[in-house]
Amino acid sequence: MSAPHDAGREPFGSRLARAMAVHGPLCVGIDPHPGLLADWALTDDAAGVERFALSVVEALAGEVAMVKPQVALFERHGSAGMAALERTLAACSQAGLLSLADAKRGDIGSTMAAYADAWLRDGSPLAADAVTLSPYLGFGSLRPALEAAAASGRGVFVLALTSNPEGASVQHVGGAASVARGIVEATARENQGTQLGSTGLVIGATVGPALEELGIDLAASQAPILAPGLGAQGATPEDLRAVFGAVWDQLVPTSSRDILRHGPDIATLRRAAIDVQDSLRG
Repeated sequence: MSAPHDAGREPFGSRLARAMAVHGPLCVGIDPHPGLLADWALTDDAAGVERFALSVVEALAGEVAMVKPQVALFERHGSAGMAALERTLAACSQAGLLSLADAKRGDIGSTMAAYADAWLRDGSPLAADAVTLSPYLGFGSLRPALEAAAASGRGVFVLALTSNPEGASVQHVGGAASVARGIVEATARENQGTQLGSTGLVIGATVGPALEELGIDLAASQAPILAPGLGAQGATPEDLRAVFGAVWDQLVPTSSRDILRHGPDIATLRRAAIDVQDSLRG
């Protein structure tokens, strides 16, 4: 279990729980795909990406629990794209909107420590409220990031059971002692003694059968559960309740294109997010 942070910031899990209680559980991706940029009449360059991202922040601040910039779609524009990401994360902080950098970082030793320094250290221009991590070099390889998050009151979301077809070839290995189950159980140990921990899980919105087959107990993890797949990827609020009903208070459903396609008008984009949020309350 990670040591408590001493930076004076409330733990990420507590801050997320409060944001979910106030605004609802929805997390909206900030995904400046080339097609969406074109639909918004924006250029496919760093300037277009930044205008897109800052418009999403303006529309959603005070309306949703969290936003999730997709790092790769900034990174494809090089240093200027990463500078746009820095300004987007700063805008989230200034607006009081929780940010999850979807970077899916994972490595060992000093390299993992450097990733942790980039995404989780106070004063870093890339510091987000939380970052996604890949544990497939072993859950223990994430220790530098887990410690950095605990020290700064930030969080992480660890890939556990994803809905892409290729994921099963790694995540399901071991059956009753599967890789995915081991990741969930390791996450539970990080979150001991919390109501909603700061070490979250990424669980695809359409993996219900696998959860049962692999004997995975999400409630015991005390983890916020990021569930990609709502909307354009095919999952409905009813699907989410069927899969995650027992852990609904832990669930952070994510939607991107299904909301972002309503831009660039700020009011229309905000209304689309509110409508999705309302559907999750029903």
